[in-house]
Amino acid sequence: MMDKILFCAAIFCFAGSAGHAQESRQLSVDKPQAIADLRTITGTASVSAQWYFQPAHITEADFRTPGQSANDPMLLYPTGMVIKTHTLHPQIGAADFDAGFQPLRPTDLEMRAGTGLVSFVWFKVDITIPAMIGNFNASGSTAVFEIVLDDYSEIWVNGKQQHAFGQSGDGVISGYNTRNRVVLGNHVRPGDHFSIAILGINGPVGKIPDNYIWVRNAVIDFYKEWPSNASWKKIGKVYTIDSALNSIIEPGSSVEKIADGFSFTEGPVWHPDGFLLFSDPNTNNIYKYDPVTRNVSVYISHSGYTGADIGEYGQPGSNGLAIDKEGRLIVDQHGNRRVIRHEKKGPVTILADSINGKRFNSPNDIIVKSDGSIYFTDPPYGLPNFFADKRKELDYSGVFMIKNGKVELVSKDLGGPNGLAFSPDEKFLYVTNWDIRDIHHTKTLWRYEVQPDGTLKNGKVFFDWNFTEDEEALDGMKVDKRGNLFVSAPGGVWILSAAGKLLGKIVTPERPANMAWGDDGKTLYLTAHSSLYQIRVKTGGKFSWQ
Repeated sequence: MMDKILFCAAIFCFAGSAGHAQESRQLSVDKPQAIADLRTITGTASVSAQWYFQPAHITEADFRTPGQSANDPMLLYPTGMVIKTHTLHPQIGAADFDAGFQPLRPTDLEMRAGTGLVSFVWFKVDITIPAMIGNFNASGSTAVFEIVLDDYSEIWVNGKQQHAFGQSGDGVISGYNTRNRVVLGNHVRPGDHFSIAILGINGPVGKIPDNYIWVRNAVIDFYKEWPSNASWKKIGKVYTIDSALNSIIEPGSSVEKIADGFSFTEGPVWHPDGFLLFSDPNTNNIYKYDPVTRNVSVYISHSGYTGADIGEYGQPGSNGLAIDKEGRLIVDQHGNRRVIRHEKKGPVTILADSINGKRFNSPNDIIVKSDGSIYFTDPPYGLPNFFADKRKELDYSGVFMIKNGKVELVSKDLGGPNGLAFSPDEKFLYVTNWDIRDIHHTKTLWRYEVQPDGTLKNGKVFFDWNFTEDEEALDGMKVDKRGNLFVSAPGGVWILSAAGKLLGKIVTPERPANMAWGDDGKTLYLTAHSSLYQIRVKTGGKFSWQ
């Protein structure tokens, strides 16, 4: 116990001073180190580029109305009667997509194309990354394709486009006569080939202009690094208590800050399309972080509450996020006091908002079991006055399970259940407990045995943080593939073995509230108050949708 106390004292000193030395800024990336101008002979030759184009046109097509069926009770999908509508031809991915393209000289990109009025044109450029662009060594650099079309553009790279809620640019339409940029790769190599298809659209569509489609600008920018945030690297520290940590985190590893400017980040989850989602319950938003472009955008606004009394809430927005095997986003909503699922083709589905006729407090953390069962915690920390709030209807804070459409209480042992994580074999469920009703603010990690039907039994304290004097919460956690636990606790992220032995700690300028495995499963993303951090972990973790 004395070793733990001395360890905490040392890292509290570090955490207290580290934040003052760091700059919360992001360096400009507007000036590339090299440019290939794809409107010129020289520029296209530098990347072995060849332009093509073909007109696109609207054609009549058969479709179906939204129709009720056993698999479509919400009338979201085309399962009804056959109707006539329209589509665009040719389409990305169609067998005949490449058949109609004709070669185009780069010097002809400013020629007017299309039929005018309601008009569409496909442009395509095939490029190959060279060893050198002028005097710049392109190997290992970041290559960014940029185009400005008159009037709107969509970009597809190698037949794919990563589009998401709330997105502007990065492949989807960015705006009227506005640049559209796509990162081709962060570490490109000589010989890398990219086929870039661009759909040009005449607009505005609501009042069609009497003009045509043409290319105002098209370039590939090369950067040494994207973005160049030298001041955000090696920003935290990993403390080793047991040498076993060296097989989990490479000795000498450090934390990197990758974004900031938030109010209170929480509930991160990795999306199968290759980006991170996380909540800011204070500002009522879900954000998207793209690891390729390193851009942050609002993914869903008003993510947890739209009530008239929102001004009374400190954290009205969403908190915990999860994704099921069908790729649907599941959200804990503080203000709305419910668990919802965003359907791929329509509105939300309310999975749980009450039990035995009483509304939940403020669903907090959430996870999905391999069989599709959903578990969530429900402390009152999203209510304006916590335990004393007049809106509170339940006389306990529970851990709940949603299975086969039914909600079941699986534990009410804990005064402030918060973070959730399964052991790799799902035989155990870990729950952090931060109960602020007592003067010491109880801080304990519990472990439950998971029964075949998903219920819990034999809950016991797995690790106790009550020896720490700090009143910071026990919050979220993640488990790696070996069963080691990464727990948000006073002063940082504490790393415990599957046997409950303290191995070390990750310290950042702000205490992380929660974590998510991302990228190849070996990047641990940390949501920490105003910032987003990351660190590489050798053991890695599993995504819930795998």
